[in-house]
Amino acid sequence: MNQEKVGKFIVMCRKEKNMTQSDLAEKLGVTDKSIGNWENGRNMPDLSLFKPLCDELGITINELLSGEKLKKEKYQEKFEENIINTIDYSTKRINIIRNNLGIVLLVLGVLISFLAMTMFRSESSWGSIYSVFGCVISMIGVAKLTKKLKYTKRLIICFSYFVLYLIALFLIDYISVVSLRQLPRFCTIKTGNEYVYACENPFYNVYRVNSNTKNEYVIIDTKKEYTIDTVPVVPFNRSKAGIDNIIKYKNKYVGNNSNDGNLIASLPLSEYGYVFEIDSENLGLTIDYHITDWYINENYYLEKSIVYNSVSIFALIDNVKYIKFNFSGKSYLVTRENVINNFPNYNDIVNGGIDKKAFNKYLESKINDTDFIDLCYNKFVS
Repeated sequence: MNQEKVGKFIVMCRKEKNMTQSDLAEKLGVTDKSIGNWENGRNMPDLSLFKPLCDELGITINELLSGEKLKKEKYQEKFEENIINTIDYSTKRINIIRNNLGIVLLVLGVLISFLAMTMFRSESSWGSIYSVFGCVISMIGVAKLTKKLKYTKRLIICFSYFVLYLIALFLIDYISVVSLRQLPRFCTIKTGNEYVYACENPFYNVYRVNSNTKNEYVIIDTKKEYTIDTVPVVPFNRSKAGIDNIIKYKNKYVGNNSNDGNLIASLPLSEYGYVFEIDSENLGLTIDYHITDWYINENYYLEKSIVYNSVSIFALIDNVKYIKFNFSGKSYLVTRENVINNFPNYNDIVNGGIDKKAFNKYLESKINDTDFIDLCYNKFVS
């Protein structure tokens, strides 16, 4: 079907009827622009308009599709040719509409998944539900785009797309968990207790400890070595204060302001603000915290922090001899000698540098044991 030829024929017939594009458009209930597009060969009238258009122009549908007036001897021949062309044109139009619908559904599905991953909090199940819903919508779009293919091949493509889409969602979710330290959206089991909220999925587990506090931290357990009862729970932000982070501040000498400051900033109590001074002559550290000591002493937080900070600083800075913790209400003095003599297994922690496993075993894992904290605190804090 020659659209350009048909368009010129429409122009000729319209002018023979002394009609403007506006006149013809009004009679057919379409816009002037539609008439212009037909006459310029940019597109064809809708099939439902063929008969009304031909009635207005005084021609047959066969002549319209041929783009010329037909003699009787050619009428049958052109009729058969135009039927084939019309079927072909209709098929192409249907394919275009189906492909456009497929593209719209594909993009819409991706958009739904994107919005679900960004708008809902990670712990909300709606994020995962709408993400998968977007995956299904997108897969339907792929099914529309592959309509021409054989059933088996089409099924393989749609299934593969669905699986790859889900893998992409899980991967994006994992990247968000690692980079933003948040709970995963895709969980098979969600449980919790007073201190820990746990999310489990087939590939890894995530534990959020001290939820909605200043010291909230997240543990990503890719080896699945923990349970909600065995995951490390400390009253501090373990991501900052844990040995895996603070070991990088190991130094032989006190006096490196940058190193000492970064270490103190990572340890408990720093969240309340502080300044520190270095006593180079007597090899000491004085830390002034911007808070009253009794104000933060709920659940032994002050004692736990002083014990943890003292052992950590003495273990990581080799020559520091004393630490003075000043609060607006009181001061606390801790010496290296008292820690070495009174903290159980201190030598195991500093054996050959820093033994991280021993640090976690003998200090971190016991930090919530109030009897242990009382014993240590009373023996080496003055």
